[in-house]
Amino acid sequence: MDSSDDRARPRTILRTGLVTVATIALYALAIEPAARAQTDARPPISKATFEEWKRTLSNWGRWGRDDQLGALNLITPAKRLEAAKLVRKGITVSMARPANTEKSADNPRPYVHKMNQAGPVSGSDELTISYHGYAHTHLDAFSHRFYDGKMWNGYSTADVTMEGGAKKGSIYAVRDGVFTRAVLVDVPLLKGVPYLEPGTRIFVDDLEAWEKRAGVKVSAGDVLLIRTGRWRRRAKVGPWDPTVAAPGLDASVLPWLHARGVAALGSEYAHDAKPTAHTEIAPLPVHDFSLIVLGIHLFDDMDLDRAAEAAAGEKRWAFLFTAAPLPIVNGTGSPLNPLAVF
Repeated sequence: MDSSDDRARPRTILRTGLVTVATIALYALAIEPAARAQTDARPPISKATFEEWKRTLSNWGRWGRDDQLGALNLITPAKRLEAAKLVRKGITVSMARPANTEKSADNPRPYVHKMNQAGPVSGSDELTISYHGYAHTHLDAFSHRFYDGKMWNGYSTADVTMEGGAKKGSIYAVRDGVFTRAVLVDVPLLKGVPYLEPGTRIFVDDLEAWEKRAGVKVSAGDVLLIRTGRWRRRAKVGPWDPTVAAPGLDASVLPWLHARGVAALGSEYAHDAKPTAHTEIAPLPVHDFSLIVLGIHLFDDMDLDRAAEAAAGEKRWAFLFTAAPLPIVNGTGSPLNPLAVF
């Protein structure tokens, strides 16, 4: 998500929602026929249901009132040992995008890479990045988003300030890293298409159909990875604005994420289908509900193509996942390079 959202807290959600309403009609006129073929006409969940889920699905207090790890608590030592046993060949695959230094429709704030010194004795450079958004692979901390002035576990907007950063819900809480089993759901492969078109909604029956096909079941402590084929589509048609148009999870999957005990969620966008069918509820219902209510950390803007190819080659879609954010005290997130290990 965009770091500029942090400065206006709960108002940002409303303001972003208004932008989304304005763009849905425009986007609908330009949507490709292939995209229409992939869309699903199922009605969105109601606002009343969504508000009820905030109460019935909430993990606030589940791991103590001072907890700042959320669903990562489900990654137990036993779970890590189980995940380590998935390593059979010692093959590692990056699931991060290259540091993109080119400004484009999907990268309004590119990396700035500057060389300070080059040979003959040594090389020295510096890298500047505003990593929240839809371009750079990063991990969102709980302090990134709020509902009604509250973030994960009921911590207040007062705990996140321009002067002091995130006193609660900081990415620093995840400094020991994420080491667990990942399950990769390749939705384009499931649907027999090279990539999903923007606007495609992914439902529980899609996730469970993939489980049946891949012979794997998402369980407590897993990282769930959703491949949409974003980067393959970008290579073919060029960049577009993912704040307006993106495939992703439908909000109806939220009880399923809770019931399965997903520890962290990763995708090639910010997880929600855009335009969202749930404009009345929130502009990013899956993204924000996962962070704020379920306590699920989010890996945004991953590149899952190579991991999917490796998984297909190995004929197994569960593997060791490892990633560690920079230990940024009071940070709202971190760029990082998650790895799949087969």
